[in-house]
Amino acid sequence: MNQRFLLKTILISSLVLLGTPALLYLALMLRRPLPTAKQQQLFQGITYQRIRRSKPNSLMIHIVKVDLKTPGIELLVTPGEPGEDDRDIAAQTTSEFLQKHDLQLAINGSFFHPFYVNSPIDYFPYSGDRVNILGQAISQGKIYSSVNKDWPVLCISPEKKAEILTDTCPENTVQGIAGNLVLIAQGKPVQSQKFSDFNKKFPRTAVAIDQSGETLWLILIDGRQGLYSEGATLATLTQIILELEGVETALNLDGGGSTTLVISEGINTKVLNAPFHSRIPMRQRPIANHLGIYALPVE
Repeated sequence: MNQRFLLKTILISSLVLLGTPALLYLALMLRRPLPTAKQQQLFQGITYQRIRRSKPNSLMIHIVKVDLKTPGIELLVTPGEPGEDDRDIAAQTTSEFLQKHDLQLAINGSFFHPFYVNSPIDYFPYSGDRVNILGQAISQGKIYSSVNKDWPVLCISPEKKAEILTDTCPENTVQGIAGNLVLIAQGKPVQSQKFSDFNKKFPRTAVAIDQSGETLWLILIDGRQGLYSEGATLATLTQIILELEGVETALNLDGGGSTTLVISEGINTKVLNAPFHSRIPMRQRPIANHLGIYALPVE
């Protein structure tokens, strides 16, 4: 009798141990945004659209449109923290960045190094680890990451006009954040095989501007999540951006597990997309820099 009870106890304990991670993973999946269409005004001058596509494969697309002329709109690139270690900045998640600077909205930014992900616990960087940014980075008029040739950069002028340039912003630039590839120029797609992941499906992040430089779009696509959202090739990302009326130029930013869109909601932070870092749904990756927006509440 005692032996049977012991075996039963071991069996139940084993099932609990095996089942707990699965239940936790399921709980995280249920925290993802609903796979439905949505459109709303988030703040003055900022609208948000969530698009669900099922063909040719499942995609969750998030588009933020920003009218840079709206009173109260101000942009902020993560301030640099150069040190004696010759690295540009300490990594932090997009939510940590938003909270630290009391922003209303923020997305992930530039590519960076060093970086690796081997498992849910073995990855780099953790928050606070020091990293270098690829391409020029400018925050509040201060350059803290040097130019990398042919790494294009989004530049914001003192008049709050945006432009995307080859690799260097003008001297009076207030905010600047680099990507790796121009996707659209003069309203037309740019054909490039510059990077090996061009035809691979990944989570994606991009920015786009109109001809006047007074409208800014933030485009994020979730990925690596089976039937929920498989991710997009750069060609698919480009096509999605071309569907936005008025886009003149678009720039690809860091994607993959870095892809994150967060907003302030009172004293809380809300994640509007479904980040997927180190194979964990809704887990945010600590990254080098970000693009944030100050805005006034909707009246």
